[in-house]
Amino acid sequence: MSTGRLEAFSDGVIAILITIMILELKVPHEATLAALRPVLPVFLIYVLSYVFLGIYWNNHHHLLHATKRVTGGILWANLHLLFWLSLIPFVTGWMGENGFRPVPAAIYGVVLLLSSIAYYILVRVIVAAEGASSELAAAVGSDVKGRVSAVLYALAIPLSFVACWIALGIYIFVALMWLVPDRRIESRLRAR
Repeated sequence: MSTGRLEAFSDGVIAILITIMILELKVPHEATLAALRPVLPVFLIYVLSYVFLGIYWNNHHHLLHATKRVTGGILWANLHLLFWLSLIPFVTGWMGENGFRPVPAAIYGVVLLLSSIAYYILVRVIVAAEGASSELAAAVGSDVKGRVSAVLYALAIPLSFVACWIALGIYIFVALMWLVPDRRIESRLRAR
């Protein structure tokens, strides 16, 4: 299988996930600003989840462009990542509908944590297939930002039960941290 086919499949899954999330937003039946108040929590968590899916899509794109061949292990690691990403619409809707309550906020964090772990596994499987001396291995390095993200998610999960706004702030911080483009892979591809 080519990396292009794997990327196209993954792109399609992520596009469907974003579509599912937008379909969960309910349109107010009144034409007033006050009518937006009940849907505001759902909309805000939708925006955050959209950003997370966009970050994964962007980084996945760069990762696969740096990959020369696809192995069975890469296919399974990619499906593992897509599984956890596929739960984002569910936890997004649950958290939005329940106004950022502790249990949905914690489960949202669990899904984000497991998605980040799955992405880390995918990167490591690809690096193993490409070789320790590959451009990708050099570009990824020790992946400090990925490790910090996982630690922050792990902290946010129990903090959801202390104060949901702290957990939500951590989720937003991680998203902002990743919005700063990760140019490690892109710069290696350009140099090639």
